[in-house]
Amino acid sequence: MPDTADEAGPRRSSMGVSLAGLRLDELLAELQDRLAEIGKTRDRLQGLLDAVVAVGAGLELAGTLRRIVRTAVELVDARYGALGVLGDHDGLAEFVYVGISEDVRAEMGHLPEGKGLLGHLIEQPVPIRLRDLAAHPSSVGFPPNHPPMHSFVGVPVRVRDEIFGNLYLTEKHGEVEFNDDDVVVLEALAAAAGVAIENARLFEQARRRERWQHASGEVNALLLGGADRAEAFDLIARRTCELSGSDTALILLAGEASDTLRVEAAAGSRGAEMIGRALSAAIPVITTVITDREPAVYGDFAEALGSEAGLFSEFGPADVVPFGSATGTSGLLLALRNKDGRRFTGEQLPMLASFATQAALALELADKQRQQRMLDLLADRDRIAGDLHDHVIQRLFASGMSLQSIVGLIGDPEARNRVTSVVGQLDETMREIRTSIFDLHTSGEENPKSLRRRMLDLVAETSANTEMSPSVRISGAVDTLVPAKVGEHALAVLREGVSNAIRHARASDIVVTVEAGAELIVGVTDNGVGMPATVARSGLLNLERRATECGGKATIAPNPTGGTRLVWRVPLPQP
Repeated sequence: MPDTADEAGPRRSSMGVSLAGLRLDELLAELQDRLAEIGKTRDRLQGLLDAVVAVGAGLELAGTLRRIVRTAVELVDARYGALGVLGDHDGLAEFVYVGISEDVRAEMGHLPEGKGLLGHLIEQPVPIRLRDLAAHPSSVGFPPNHPPMHSFVGVPVRVRDEIFGNLYLTEKHGEVEFNDDDVVVLEALAAAAGVAIENARLFEQARRRERWQHASGEVNALLLGGADRAEAFDLIARRTCELSGSDTALILLAGEASDTLRVEAAAGSRGAEMIGRALSAAIPVITTVITDREPAVYGDFAEALGSEAGLFSEFGPADVVPFGSATGTSGLLLALRNKDGRRFTGEQLPMLASFATQAALALELADKQRQQRMLDLLADRDRIAGDLHDHVIQRLFASGMSLQSIVGLIGDPEARNRVTSVVGQLDETMREIRTSIFDLHTSGEENPKSLRRRMLDLVAETSANTEMSPSVRISGAVDTLVPAKVGEHALAVLREGVSNAIRHARASDIVVTVEAGAELIVGVTDNGVGMPATVARSGLLNLERRATECGGKATIAPNPTGGTRLVWRVPLPQP
């Protein structure tokens, strides 16, 4: 029986209430989902904010890069993460990774170098998200023992408008692939990372510049303290090796032949074996740096040198900067790494060049100071020599003349002999003073090849380890009248004579005289026991042979007052 109108009304009302309830449930469920999404978004935003704070928490560049990777992995719930830092040339200069254990890393071989999919991201720095990275056309597979990876997301990291590197994440936990929200979050993180990286780089550059400046100060202090050039070169090489992170540092200076550079100082693992090695200045890469005074970076220095590499063939990356004053480059400063070493970045090249310039300037100033001190010393010696000649010798000469003039007036023979002896002693004293004057003019660095200087040095050297201090008198223009060949013979005779007197005569006094006039006369007189019979005649025969070669003669005879007197005389060419 059909429902009556009264029964149908309540049934429709009940159905309407039921439909309304279902609609309300759907709205509530949708609201809950949206609230959950809002909660997730809030949590993700909070995580992003925490990540931004975390990546900027330190100023050490290496620590900052590792924090960026670790934060990115946590933010998108990835298993593996890495940051590839672009080099100055093709490929990656550094690869910072998270998620791979050291044991697995040791079995993998080399780290990625920026090829394949990573190279694609370098060439096209835009975000990329893949369900399976192996399916991408640029993928070249994995090296042996590499952990399996499928899902992938990569975003570029920019520092200002420059691409610093790329952030890579793989293997999202519990998901087949990363989603668009992950890409958005990573892009935001990459922007914050760029700021943190810039701050860290500026801090690292400031610290590196400070270390180079401190090294320059060390060199300046050493040179101004009176150290010689060898010590300064050694310090420059050591600081270059330490601060540049190189395996070997070399200082090459122009030799006597202007077309050759010689290694004057070195530091590092191969420094010792490189000392004294020569390198042609005509090699194009060397000529360019010296002529243009522009520093250069080489990925393979041995290859740049070509066939003339020689001992440099085992070096790879190199920083090469000019080393010399502002008026001209006299050499090169090299920071070298071995063949398998990392390439040098362009950041430290200006600092190395500045260090080399300041060091060369300090060397130039130190040389000028040394020359000024030498000029002051010579001026002081000239003054002393002048005073000795103009005052002391003249007074002694006048005293001797006065005494000599009254010798004939003295009737007592003993008194006459004593006065005559005093006059002789005054003459001897004047000769010794003249020798001292010559010594003042010839000692030191100003004329080390002078024959007079060499004779004085030879006597001092021969008697250095004895209690004996021979008296030396040199008269006449020895340096101008004596030919070089005769001078060498005279030095040999002097060495033999002084050595024999010290070793065999047991003398307490040795007098060396050298006179240059029509003849060169070298005399060695001692007050010892005379010529022992056991002395070998070979040395004495050698003296006679040298005299004969020069057209002269040598005599060895007892001294009337005791001891022995050697006289070696040869004629000299007259002007």
